[in-house]
Amino acid sequence: MRAPRFLLASILLAGAAALARQPSPLLPYRDPRLPVADRVRDLVGRMTLEEKFWQLFMIPGSLDDPAHDYAHGVFGLQISTVQDGEPGKSMPASAIARAHAERINGIQRHFVEKTRLAIPIIAFDEAVHGLARPGATMFPQAIALAATWDQALVGRVATAIASETASRGIRQVLSPVVNIADDIRWGRVEETYGEDPFLAAGMGRVFVEAFEGAGVVTTPKHFVANVGEGGRDSYPIDHSERQLRERYFPPFETAVRQAGARSIMTAYNSVDGSPATQNPRLLNGILKREWGFEGFVISDASATGGATVLHMTEPNTPAAAQHALEAGLDVIFQSSYEQYRPYWEAFRRGQIAGTVIDAAVSRVLRVKFELGLFEQPYVDPGGAARSNGLDEHRALAREAARAAIVLLRNERGTLPLDSTVKSIAVIGPDAVEARLGGYSGPGVSTTSILDGIREKLEPSAGVRHEMGPGRSTREVHIVPAGALTSISNGRRVPGLTGEYFDNIRLTGPPRIVRTDPRIDFRWTLNSPGRGIPFDWYSARWTGSIAVPPEGVRRIGIEGDDGYRLYLDDRLVIDNWKKQSYGTRLVEVSLEPGSTHELRLEFFESRGNARMKLVWDAGVGSDPAQAIERAVSLARQSEVTIVTAGLEEGEFRDRAFLSLPGRQEELIEAIAGTGKPLVVVLVGGSAITMSTWLDKVDAVIHVWYPGEEGGGAVADVLFGDYNPAGRLPITFPMAEGQLPLHYNHKPTGRGDDYVDLTGRPLFPFGFGLSYSTFEYSNLRIEPAEIRPDGRARVSCMVRNTGTRGGDEVVQLYVRDVLASVARPVIELKGFRRIHLAPGARQDVTFELGPEHLSMLDRELRQVVEPGAFRIMVGASSRDIRLRGELTVR
Repeated sequence: MRAPRFLLASILLAGAAALARQPSPLLPYRDPRLPVADRVRDLVGRMTLEEKFWQLFMIPGSLDDPAHDYAHGVFGLQISTVQDGEPGKSMPASAIARAHAERINGIQRHFVEKTRLAIPIIAFDEAVHGLARPGATMFPQAIALAATWDQALVGRVATAIASETASRGIRQVLSPVVNIADDIRWGRVEETYGEDPFLAAGMGRVFVEAFEGAGVVTTPKHFVANVGEGGRDSYPIDHSERQLRERYFPPFETAVRQAGARSIMTAYNSVDGSPATQNPRLLNGILKREWGFEGFVISDASATGGATVLHMTEPNTPAAAQHALEAGLDVIFQSSYEQYRPYWEAFRRGQIAGTVIDAAVSRVLRVKFELGLFEQPYVDPGGAARSNGLDEHRALAREAARAAIVLLRNERGTLPLDSTVKSIAVIGPDAVEARLGGYSGPGVSTTSILDGIREKLEPSAGVRHEMGPGRSTREVHIVPAGALTSISNGRRVPGLTGEYFDNIRLTGPPRIVRTDPRIDFRWTLNSPGRGIPFDWYSARWTGSIAVPPEGVRRIGIEGDDGYRLYLDDRLVIDNWKKQSYGTRLVEVSLEPGSTHELRLEFFESRGNARMKLVWDAGVGSDPAQAIERAVSLARQSEVTIVTAGLEEGEFRDRAFLSLPGRQEELIEAIAGTGKPLVVVLVGGSAITMSTWLDKVDAVIHVWYPGEEGGGAVADVLFGDYNPAGRLPITFPMAEGQLPLHYNHKPTGRGDDYVDLTGRPLFPFGFGLSYSTFEYSNLRIEPAEIRPDGRARVSCMVRNTGTRGGDEVVQLYVRDVLASVARPVIELKGFRRIHLAPGARQDVTFELGPEHLSMLDRELRQVVEPGAFRIMVGASSRDIRLRGELTVR
């Protein structure tokens, strides 16, 4: 894509000024008057093999470690805020941003002034919902932005994030996540824009446009899907070509062909048996040839070697690198400097053709020239200070958080609450923690939900808080290193003596003997050590365990069987078999201050093993008592607000969709008091609620609402803002319904179960309001069009309530009769409008070939003649108006 006009103009002006000062003729690649293609060609021709390699290698890093040699340059670095740890939140955002910009400038100066060809780096970072660094504003998480159903608002948010990012000298973000959230058990649903390709493509487009317009390269990810069966992160996918093109490609294609994204990140998983990082059909075929993508493709962190250690499709890392670049990967993204060596070997040995290397390097250099880095490699630190943590950005964060909140239940008009209420019980850790979600910085100044509530009420109002049982109820903890000792070389040392055998019988001399500080192992990809097969070994740990002052009642193992645990030479746990994973505890009476001999034996015959030595010392308060304290506070209060949250995130997929820990028990216990109860859900995905939903008065889902989220939640609770967020994902009644998304294709028979309906708990697009809205006067003009024609769909929407508020008008389409099965309903348009009480507005959508086309039997994009059902409503199941459009 071409650089934005304002950026090109500034580059040309800077180039002209540089020419005026230049005492001798410029090398062609240094001449801004030449076309970018000519400059790229000249520079590539001057580069050594090592210089080319380093332009294809990106890592988190800096110049702080003198052992890291960047003499040949590097593609780019992810640069921390300061050298010795990041500044505390007490430091002003402007000062943090200035220091960060100065640090990036200093590192950039090294590459511009101290390397042979003076090739600038691309400083990169994460910015899913705000630059993930101190001093930057944290907006609501991506799934919350999708819940606004407001592209203009999301575009303003993206513009604010881009301005903070670019001002520091960061010229690439590893965002947005445009994967389709098909299965809401996936821990990364929070980073996405939901389950619908049309909605995800629209939100991704405005995000990309804002950043690319500010001169920051975006990296839509993860191409092509990053969630597989069971909602598991990076699980293999084997989707058909039709499914890929209909469901998973659209957000990426939109980001590339419409919004101008200049980078794409591949997924960790395999696609039809080939790792996505080295999948020629996806990278060279679809992305580069079919879509005409001219930017560069990067791997996910450390994913290129995944073909060797995960997918088992390559014998070694150099071979994996060779086949990845041949397939269309351009840049190898690793997690540390030291990891470059096996990849450099593929270059050094000549395993990768020079034409392949030059093509990848050319793509990287083209973007660096387009960004103007050769003419303007530095930023003004004062500009960074003036652009970060602005009051207007914090105000925008609050606006976005309010717009994202979804009202799911409101019996008897419980909400909004009266600000004259005299006593409120606020329960739960999410009331005070102000969690921001995955890929977040600390924010500029976070406001908790409890703070937001207190700010709404008179000082005389009693707002009291109880933590409740929390989001997780850990019954045991890992035995800490300080409690374990053993004998080594005749003296007692911290930790246990570990003996590792290259068989599963603990026989023969151990291959490895070492001291392990504690037993907390996760050998997912590798074995315990060199010389030990990853799927065939046994281990024995011996030493002493000291009991803490609080004593120990239970001790045991959490992990894969088989294992045996001995205390004082007595076998207390015998699980010497291979079956599953779990926690096995034994009741013991270990007196405070006592010491006991310990021996733990373990064997593994398949690989991917975990092993933890656990006990119940220091577990904390009794959750039953915490619930009782919360119930007691509720009884003393006029109304109770329970904040209930999820535990999720990258590589933290959920098997259960109910609230974790004992939060559901807490809700039901408080509901039993008969006092008004409002549940505030905090999290980035769907939650099952069937056991308690009908027992509470009101429920709102606030997602991860950003650093201004506490005030936004209070605005909704007390009626200063009328909620209008809509669900970008379907909420099931139970996990057994999954995957469950609204735009499925017709079934061959039915979609119910013998013990449950196939319907959702809350459908895609659902959300309540403090107002009511009436739809009328559907018009489809013209009612008949040609396959390349366009039609306008209009209707009248009126606010029939007593409060002003927003309504999200949703347009859905169904192809009545097609040559291949089509979705039962598909989102093709949406508008968020504001109406005062009694006010009405005409809402119009336009339908054209891009909305009505489909893939025929030969996977050709066509608009087939026939009838299309046109549906307008307030959710995917709440259709208010219906008509028909005919294609002749």
